[in-house]
Amino acid sequence: MPTFLFDRIIFGPVKSRRLGVSLGINLLPATKKLCNFNCIYCECGWTFDTSKERSNLPERDEIFKALEQKLSDLKEKNRPPDVITFAGNGEPTLHPDFPGIVDDCIELRNKYFPKARIAVLSNSSTITIPRVKEALLKVDQNILKLDSGFDLTVRVHNQPRVNIKVAELISNLKSFNGQLIIQTLFLRGSFNGKVINNTTPGEIETWLKAIDMIKPYEVMIYTISRDTPEEGQLAKVPLAELKRIAALVKRLGIKTSVSG
Repeated sequence: MPTFLFDRIIFGPVKSRRLGVSLGINLLPATKKLCNFNCIYCECGWTFDTSKERSNLPERDEIFKALEQKLSDLKEKNRPPDVITFAGNGEPTLHPDFPGIVDDCIELRNKYFPKARIAVLSNSSTITIPRVKEALLKVDQNILKLDSGFDLTVRVHNQPRVNIKVAELISNLKSFNGQLIIQTLFLRGSFNGKVINNTTPGEIETWLKAIDMIKPYEVMIYTISRDTPEEGQLAKVPLAELKRIAALVKRLGIKTSVSG
């Protein structure tokens, strides 16, 4: 604490630790987080009852106009973004028009900054929905979360509001046939009397087995860098340790990036 929310549809460009100069797209309400996870480390704070918030989602045409206006402005100022990123106040794929909005984004990217990448940061919870998966496969960087190979750790760290079985999740991620990036946040501390640590030897061994099964073309390893909802109880993992974990991934022949 304190955490923050994005108060507009288009934000930035900002310098991203993992992506470079990023122009953000928030498909979610400006007043509350909308997510089917409640990650204990989320910079947007806790997920409360969001069932009534779906009516406050920005419309597809509103998003199109806001994105085109921003891209046109950046073009005029000769400020090309490295990437256009779907992120914001929760899980972007929950927007009912997500696939169409991805198509719109590709159209506008090609018009204004054809060299810019398009990225989606997702918690992986909706990848079994065919139209969502199809949309994710259209973008340049389809970045999907896997914080642990253990069900219990996922339940504690991510607190999903949907039924998540890690074995099924791994199988679904594997179905992308390598056309994805896995992102994993490592952290330590305590939460509700439970020890938080997904860097133990057992955690790393099981996670590496999952990575080897999924075979993404890249793995993004990072740790907390901003305020979290659970004030004072969570700690970042040292950069040197993240690099040691990354070295294990590289032995699998998979490109790995680290953000401390």
